[in-house]
Amino acid sequence: MTRYATLAAILSQRIEQGLYPTGDRLPSVRMLSQEHGVSISTVQQAYRLLEERHLVEARPKSGYFVQARRNLAELPAVTRPVQRPVDISQWEQVLELIRNKPREDLIQLGRGMPDISEPTLKPLMKALGHMGRHGDLRSLHFDSIQGVLGLREQIARLLLDSCCQIDADQLVITTGCHEALSAGLRAVCQPGDIVAVDSPCFHGTMQTLKGLGMKALEIPTDPLTGISLEALELALEQWPVKSILLTPNCNNPLGYIMPEAHKQRLLTLAQRFDVTIIEDDVYGDIAYQYPRPRTIKSFDEDGRVLLCSSFSKTLAPGLRIGWIAPGRYLERVLHMKYIGTGSTATQPQLAIAEFIRHGHYLQHLRRMRTRYQQNRDIMTGWIMKYFPPGTRVSQPRGGFMLWIELDEEFDTLRLNRHLEQQGVQIAVGSIFSASGKYRHCLRINYAYAPKLMPEIEQAVLRVGATIQRLMPTRESTLAQSD
Repeated sequence: MTRYATLAAILSQRIEQGLYPTGDRLPSVRMLSQEHGVSISTVQQAYRLLEERHLVEARPKSGYFVQARRNLAELPAVTRPVQRPVDISQWEQVLELIRNKPREDLIQLGRGMPDISEPTLKPLMKALGHMGRHGDLRSLHFDSIQGVLGLREQIARLLLDSCCQIDADQLVITTGCHEALSAGLRAVCQPGDIVAVDSPCFHGTMQTLKGLGMKALEIPTDPLTGISLEALELALEQWPVKSILLTPNCNNPLGYIMPEAHKQRLLTLAQRFDVTIIEDDVYGDIAYQYPRPRTIKSFDEDGRVLLCSSFSKTLAPGLRIGWIAPGRYLERVLHMKYIGTGSTATQPQLAIAEFIRHGHYLQHLRRMRTRYQQNRDIMTGWIMKYFPPGTRVSQPRGGFMLWIELDEEFDTLRLNRHLEQQGVQIAVGSIFSASGKYRHCLRINYAYAPKLMPEIEQAVLRVGATIQRLMPTRESTLAQSD
């Protein structure tokens, strides 16, 4: 990373943490140059980058100031899903999103794909290549149904950052986080059971529930603090909920991090009503804050929290390596794992274990956290510039997804059909709801390498222009209501 980008990341973090409040004058170029031991031109480049991200504004003869909040995008509203158990639909729309493999003639703004072009991943590729060149027969054998011990030991070490003390023998390696969630659900629930979820909720979670014959009970969710604990308590009193499934850290698609006090209250609710919690922490390691946020699992003392994650979002999805810490349900999860996929592929497990053991994983995380935070601000600025007035945009605190809310009359399914003719694809909002809500919303990925950003800006411009063209006029809306 360049010096000016590093300095911009430091200043951005200070602004986000409130150390430089809105409207405050920022340190002078000369002061920052002396403080960080960099040239004046480096500081000027850093400030220009922050201007592009709409975090600071330059005032003639006065210096740089934290940009007023009124110039930032308004957050999406607190969601209001149907508060009763429902069967999940939307499979056709999900299939439309995931069926297309990466190709040059289609910019897939909607896929949950990290940036895999960074040089910090080279040691991982080298480890994989070394096994093939030197005929490492370990990588061709079955390993334990729980997964390679060396990898489980490294994951147990990483979990200390989230305040979890979990032994390697309490972990099960899975084929991605998707299998971890599925095995966890099958271990604690039966077909026909009700599972409470945050709303909007990851479409893969929705379709897993559908495939297992379970019903989703969507709970109102705040874009900054997460699932409404008051609404959840009412739901637990009213319905025979079997489990609570949510993503409290760097949520997909809203991007929030649930406050620690809320996590503790949520666990208390689960204990009171004797339900399990399935915690999806797949984005937790790429939270922009450090130390990374605690998991709900870190507060769990009776083993009712099943913590799921993977390396699909932090390293690469094609590795298909995830894991689950199932607490008291270890034996059930092992059975579900055995009858599902059996042992997970050994070679990528060995390579990832080596990658972590030599310190490359944490180095890669540091780089990606900074990159994704920068890209978030750049993408938000483009949306403010090219999308219609009144567009609401989430403010993710980790990960690489933006949730965008348009006028309630707008139809993003229709939008996507028009965009695909222009070589762009988005994730329509309705796939993040069991009942097909959020049809006026969309999700956009911002995990792109710097060299691709000009091309991505043009794609966002096309999305904005198409929205403007398809946006219903006030007159047509009134005519429809008549």
